[in-house]
Amino acid sequence: MMKNLCIAAHHDDVEIMAYAAIAKCYGSEDNQFTAVVVTDGSGSLRNGIYAGFTDKEMMEIREREQKAAAEIGRYNALFLLAEKSNAAKDPKNRDVTEKIKKIILETAPDTIYTHNLADKHDTHVAVAMHVIRALRELPIEKRPSRVIAMEVWRSLDWLCDEDKVVEDTSPYPNTASALIGVFDSQVSSKRYDLAAIGRRLANATFYQSNNTDDFESVSYGMDITELVNSNISPVDFINKHIDKFKNEVQRRLEVYL
Repeated sequence: MMKNLCIAAHHDDVEIMAYAAIAKCYGSEDNQFTAVVVTDGSGSLRNGIYAGFTDKEMMEIREREQKAAAEIGRYNALFLLAEKSNAAKDPKNRDVTEKIKKIILETAPDTIYTHNLADKHDTHVAVAMHVIRALRELPIEKRPSRVIAMEVWRSLDWLCDEDKVVEDTSPYPNTASALIGVFDSQVSSKRYDLAAIGRRLANATFYQSNNTDDFESVSYGMDITELVNSNISPVDFINKHIDKFKNEVQRRLEVYL
């Protein structure tokens, strides 16, 4: 049994960034998918029929949407931590870190998916940092064999190809659309359903220029297992990737000067 755990900041982040893992576990007896959503949804965008909803009403609708997604995706379990966004963004908030640590111990995942360190959403980065802290505080034998940081609010297309974790999101396209479409309160404000699926298709097409496509749809991730299992600074870790990208662009340009 291969156990996959996704730890995300918001309702629908799981479905956007970890669909490959969801698809791999969908209807499988050999794979298991569990989701964690850290925040409570009170700060969600609201438009159309949701424009007049209170924070409490938005929390309720976001919870219903997330539970519906878990049913559609046949998740093994769903944890809703219901933290305020400001609380999640507080690096000194031990409560969030401890809750994540407890879930990791309870679920014993082989692979963890979370947000990437170059994401441009503050809450996403904050949640990723809670995950890193929680994992570093666990005994090495209790940590997963892989930790993958996925794209949501910033694509990882910029990563050098050899550093991309290419996650196949091709299977069950109708399920992929349904999983994001169920979050009607958010899709009514921004077309996340079209954008997320479109990015996956674009990733597959533009991944390699000189070869035919191996997949119809992919998401990109960054392997941060080394970061979790070391004392490397997260800033130094991401800067290494940024510098590598800068050097790759520079070398390509210099050939034609």
